[in-house]
Parts: sequence; structure tokens; C-alpha cells
Amino acid sequence: MLRIEELEAALPAMVPWRVTAGHGVDWAALEAALGTALPSDFRSLAEAYPVLVVDDFLMVSVPLPGSETSWAAGAREDEILQDLYEMGDTEDYVPYPQPGGLIGWADSNSGDSFYWKTSPADPDAWPVVVRTDNAEWFEFPVGAVEFLAGVYGRTIDVPGMPEDFPSSNPQVLGLSE
Repeated sequence: MLRIEELEAALPAMVPWRVTAGHGVDWAALEAALGTALPSDFRSLAEAYPVLVVDDFLMVSVPLPGSETSWAAGAREDEILQDLYEMGDTEDYVPYPQPGGLIGWADSNSGDSFYWKTSPADPDAWPVVVRTDNAEWFEFPVGAVEFLAGVYGRTIDVPGMPEDFPSSNPQVLGLSE
């Protein structure tokens, strides 16, 4: 599992948004509301950073202190994913909380969605699943931080993304509210 520092090396524009003391997310409350633990790399990212928007394209949604139960509710009640599932447009992927269901952690402004597949049982082994705006599904055998580091370090290619993704000099905006 990749460390945050390796993502920062691949995406240095995120570093100014780092919080040294940690955000103090109530992980016990979030995970109780969600019904599962979350991957440790994502927990580290959420403690160190606010919601991140990269190149005004990709938004990485992390829970903020005080919003843990609403973040969990949003993850459990992903209406778009549920609609896709009911229409048979999920290529055998299922919404969480079904076993092995998908939990979203990022979206693009083009309609691409980034999920974890909640299988196997160990959250640190959950792969990333991407649904592009072209309704194509791709699975990557890495966690969220390693996925982002690979995309911005140009070692992971995500088919179906815009031609200029990622940009040659990605800019990052941190959102605290």
C-alpha cells in the first residue's frame, strides 16, 4: 500500500493543502454509519488533506470532521450507481452494501466515477473501479492512493478519460467545506 508521500511526489501541487496536525475525522462513527472499515491509505489521505479538486476535473471526496455520518450516508445511498444497477449497466458490479458492492470516493466533472470494490474482506486489498462517462468499467488492483499516484505519475492509464487527463502540470485546489 502506497504512502501519501508517494502520491505527493507524483502530484506536488497538492502539498500546500496538507494539514500537519490531522483533521480528526471520527472514523469509528463514520465506519459504524457506513457498516465497514475503509482502507488505511484513504484514511491517511483524509487526515492529511481536505477534499481535493485536481485540474478542475477530478474531485476526491474525503470526510471532514462533523460530516462523518453524512459522508457515510452518501456512500451507502449512491442513487446514480443504484439507478445504473437497476438498468443493468454495471457489468456485474453491485452497489454497496451488497457483498462486494461499490463505494464511491471520487468523481470527475465529466461524469466519471471512482469506486472501491468492497471485496475481499480486507479494505486495504480493495481494488479501484472506474466507470467512465462512456459507460465503460475498468478495475485496477490498487488502492485509491496508489491509483492516484499512478495516474498522476503516468504509470496507470485509465482508458476512456479525456485526452488531456492527466495534464502535464496538474493544479490542485483544496476545499475545506
